[in-house]
Amino acid sequence: MPFTAGDRPSTTGDVNPNLKQVVGHLRRANAIAQQAIQSGNHPFGAILVAPDHQTVLLEQGNIDTVNHAEATLARTAHQRFTPDYLWDCTLYTTVEPCVMCAGTQYWANIGRLVYGVAETQLLALTGNHGANPTLNIPCRYVFDRGQKPIQVWGPIPEVEAEIIQLQQGFWQPSS
Repeated sequence: MPFTAGDRPSTTGDVNPNLKQVVGHLRRANAIAQQAIQSGNHPFGAILVAPDHQTVLLEQGNIDTVNHAEATLARTAHQRFTPDYLWDCTLYTTVEPCVMCAGTQYWANIGRLVYGVAETQLLALTGNHGANPTLNIPCRYVFDRGQKPIQVWGPIPEVEAEIIQLQQGFWQPSS
């Protein structure tokens, strides 16, 4: 589901990250996903950005099927920063978080999520690939059932093609 009115990044700059910052951070997350591939892991990357919308606090690539980039990053953030500080931070990730990762972000108290590509788009690429049995449950569904108003922005059209290209190259390599 693309942005709705009121949840698009700012183009003028205010308490929300601006579109240039969003695109730059998602491109960095995609570079982390590329590094994950080079390490023999699935192509997912996440970064945590400070409330100033510029400072990258943490970076994390996918590790394995139960240590996804977003969940691992959120657990590390929870250990290093206070819940109040994390509430004003933003988790950027290449692909919409799964249920496990959304739940971990929720419990870590990271107040904003920005993702590049929807999980349904990933499912279209992976199909019934045994290494990625995608759950068709949007992260907004998870967050909407909680008691905290996590801000969710995504997918981001400005970076979808480059993230999809990396995903497609991994899940559907040419013969």
